[in-house]
Amino acid sequence: MNNIKNKWVWITGASSGLGEAMAVEFARQGARLVLSSRRKEELERVKDKCVGSPEVIIETMDVIEHDEMPKKVERVLGLTGHVDILINSAGISQRSLVKDTDFEVDKRIIDINFLGTVAISKAILPHFIERNSGQFVAISSVTGKLGTPLRSSYAASKHALHGFFDSLRAEMHDTGIDVTLICPGYIKTNISINAVTGDGSPQNKMDEKQAKGMLPDTFASKAVRGIARKRREMYIGGTETLGIYIKRFFPGLLAKIITRVNVT
Repeated sequence: MNNIKNKWVWITGASSGLGEAMAVEFARQGARLVLSSRRKEELERVKDKCVGSPEVIIETMDVIEHDEMPKKVERVLGLTGHVDILINSAGISQRSLVKDTDFEVDKRIIDINFLGTVAISKAILPHFIERNSGQFVAISSVTGKLGTPLRSSYAASKHALHGFFDSLRAEMHDTGIDVTLICPGYIKTNISINAVTGDGSPQNKMDEKQAKGMLPDTFASKAVRGIARKRREMYIGGTETLGIYIKRFFPGLLAKIITRVNVT
């Protein structure tokens, strides 16, 4: 049974990477889509790929503009009538040591990855409560469960998502509102190319492990299936996802491994 068909799915960060791949997969399954990111021309490109969707709406926005999120939600709801699923996929990654990272870069990562997600999620929460229905999906990371070198603020931002959404899930336990956290491992996207370095400039190169990672459409197929089943938490990737289990059961071992493994 396809319980995605004709549902309104709003995806942030939809102009590339995992957001784009999920948009295409949701469209393939017949969902109605709202696509958001900063780049309208890229959203138009993704919209053209969303074959199978009965309706696709573009709403440009920058999640770092936290105060604008209530207005964006109001506008989208005015166009769609309701939203069934919010996919928080917008974000940036990092490739820099703590000692080499400007504080403004730390702040920007948190503002986008964590506070941007919180801002739009809180803006749409009253709508979900009013309908007694809705699903939050947050794209975290394997580094949302464990920290690695070169990812300090990125890992912190993803860890924060787990704290926030685990709390929200507990608060909404007796409602029709669900929360799904997805932790990707290495997926072959441009995330490492666009990752910020210590001074805020992009890394401008593909990490070796990223290049060998899971294909985005494979990730999207697994993710959308889990979202449809309202999974609480998912780990999608290769052997790197085993690190989550090693930390849970053998934290000392992981602490040793993480100092030796090449995380790029």
